[in-house]
Amino acid sequence: MSTKLSTLKLEKITRTFQQGEQEISVLKQVCLDVQPGEIIALVGSSGAGKTTLLQIAGLLELPTSGSVKIGGHVCETLDDQERTLLRRQYLGFVYQFHHLLPEFTALENVMLPQLIAGTKKTQAKEDAVTLLQRMGLSHRLNHRPKKLSGGEQQRVAIARALANKPKILLADEPTGNLDDETAKTVFDEMLMLVRNTGLSALIATHNLDLAQKMDRTVKLQGGILSPL
Repeated sequence: MSTKLSTLKLEKITRTFQQGEQEISVLKQVCLDVQPGEIIALVGSSGAGKTTLLQIAGLLELPTSGSVKIGGHVCETLDDQERTLLRRQYLGFVYQFHHLLPEFTALENVMLPQLIAGTKKTQAKEDAVTLLQRMGLSHRLNHRPKKLSGGEQQRVAIARALANKPKILLADEPTGNLDDETAKTVFDEMLMLVRNTGLSALIATHNLDLAQKMDRTVKLQGGILSPL
């Protein structure tokens, strides 16, 4: 009987930091298996280590010990260039703050990562328009970030994260900077787009109502990850 290859697998991830003579343990033997198409909520109090866990999962930070596997690739043996290529191929990132490039329009912000990856300009534009339309922004394509509302800016950031057709979306409090009503709307649109695309997603949120909309929830507390 065949089993699906995990999109993301974290095995016994430990992360410690040195603070003077004291060693601070942020993550303790964290294990997580994300299946293709599965959307997981990561909850925990502020400072619990959610961002650190996402950074490690996204190959932006190395664990002190443990193994990260993305699409079957064992990541701790990769050099910087190989990790960059794997991120480009497999991962999309959304942060609490949109980090859009202010001198570019919404359309250009979503086209840019595709152009960097080698996609032809006409195809990049077509894909960017499709993503922005699916996020309800067909009327805002040529607006620069300063002309967009907070919710619209975050919609553009989500479209940008999905522009290169990643296998997994990593989102760190993606609606945490929005008011409750806007956060719900943007979150629902993001979930619908992720499900329609067949992605896996690991989404950190402090909002338990939003977490309940995902396939399952895990909680990070005291450095230990457990089902909620």
